[in-house]
Amino acid sequence: MNTDKRTAGELATLYAAQIKGKIILTTGVSPGGVGAAFVKALATAEPALLVLAGRNPGKVQQTAEAISEQSPSGKVRTLDLDLASLEGVRKAAATVNAWDDVPRIDVLVNNAAVMAVDWAATPEGLDSQFVTNYLGPFLFTNLLMDKLLKSPAPRIVNVTSDGHRLGPVRFDDYNFQDGKNYNKWQSYGQSKTAVMLMAISLAEKLGARNKLTALSVYLGLVMSNLGSHLKLFGESNEDFVSMSMYRTIPLTSPPETKSLTEKQWTSIAFLATRPPLSIGPRSP
Repeated sequence: MNTDKRTAGELATLYAAQIKGKIILTTGVSPGGVGAAFVKALATAEPALLVLAGRNPGKVQQTAEAISEQSPSGKVRTLDLDLASLEGVRKAAATVNAWDDVPRIDVLVNNAAVMAVDWAATPEGLDSQFVTNYLGPFLFTNLLMDKLLKSPAPRIVNVTSDGHRLGPVRFDDYNFQDGKNYNKWQSYGQSKTAVMLMAISLAEKLGARNKLTALSVYLGLVMSNLGSHLKLFGESNEDFVSMSMYRTIPLTSPPETKSLTEKQWTSIAFLATRPPLSIGPRSP
């Protein structure tokens, strides 16, 4: 199916039978972002519960209230989740695992991310961008695995980026010598490469045995709040011109983008709700 021809709302209607009765946990749902648009579309199809997770309780609550206003009968629960702190991730996962009225998780969407932020160390001394975009979601997913595997057909969707082209995982120095030789775009690139490898590994290790589907999705260039701190277009910017995947784009002519009122969350909706995909083994 060509999802470019459909909106997330249309997909929610098309796959309403797959959404109805499902428990779906989505990270990164602040207003103005892709996650918020995605969960609002899902809410129209009567999921059993939408769990909205984010590091800013006030913003997460705004999205929850918007869903309640749009779909008054929908069930929504919020979760404080700071992916930049591994201890915070453990705390959030423990909260979910303690919810006796949430016996399983049918779909987990790892959407939360940061992009090209300056160096900052987590409480554990790690690159905060790598932790937020990969190590945090990796830990969160694994700590919730028992509840995921209680679903008859669990699904994990990792939102990634074409930014993976900016760098592979730096296995020998993922922490950039504790920030001494930090490059914000290489850090972003390795984090997005890592979440793609994570999806592949989960599918290979748990897919056939547990009927688990794990996928990664690239949404295209989207004008959301993710890059609101960056000034990429229409001016000279050394960070921008150093990005290999954009070197051929004139700074006065931004690439084609999708706005938050269009179809940029359609790919997530498609992968999170479509009936089971038939995916063969990887080529050697």
